[in-house]
Amino acid sequence: MNADLVTIRGLYVDLGGNAILKGVDAGLARGRITALIGLNGSGKSTLLRALVKEAPYRGQIAFHCGHDHTKPTPEHVGYVPQKLRVEANVPLTVYDLFGLALQRRPLFLGVGRAARRGMEQALGRVGALKLLHQSVEKLSGGELQRVLLALALQPQPELLLLDEPAAGIDFQGDKEFYRLIADLNRETGVTILLVSHELNMVSLMAHHVLCLQDGRIQCEGAPQEIMNDEALVRTFGAEKGVYSHHHAHSHDGPAKS
Repeated sequence: MNADLVTIRGLYVDLGGNAILKGVDAGLARGRITALIGLNGSGKSTLLRALVKEAPYRGQIAFHCGHDHTKPTPEHVGYVPQKLRVEANVPLTVYDLFGLALQRRPLFLGVGRAARRGMEQALGRVGALKLLHQSVEKLSGGELQRVLLALALQPQPELLLLDEPAAGIDFQGDKEFYRLIADLNRETGVTILLVSHELNMVSLMAHHVLCLQDGRIQCEGAPQEIMNDEALVRTFGAEKGVYSHHHAHSHDGPAKS
């Protein structure tokens, strides 16, 4: 079995006449948390969108998952985007959102027993079962991210893609959310690719870090190798060196699976 769940070779993405990704080579280690860091506009979200075929690309993306470990099917990849696209005038509850996602029959016919059981299990796993009948548009940032994470975990993905998953969550809440992600990785063995600007959290939970700069992987390695002033200056520029994680060595290291 391939040690990487996903291998990326020579990945190019052009959008609107602009080169966004310029020959990305990377591997996502099976059962590990890989963090993707870089400045805004460096191509991080585009890379995730290419992995779920939302962005056209040239090059090779090879998934070593699914039943035959060669081709993925939709249930093997979970994706939490930066923003949920929901029409403001549609009164959608969390229950409705899951019903639309988990079953093929129209929502007005009701939610089947299996779909109901699945949504309750998923929401319970992320500590959000109490939100089942809440309006989506009235959820807080932290509540919405937990709901989206629960939805991405259905039915049981081998790869979980998270694009700034703690965006819009207060400081204490984002620590809890990252802890939840680390727990999911450890308990289920799901492979995770995480885009984040929270370098402190990346240092504590990631097993591997990819530094994306101007559409290319500029450096990669274990957090203790990447989270230093020299590597961060190369990735973010001299003014960003202050983001270096000063207490990375005072903890037990990343979550273990």
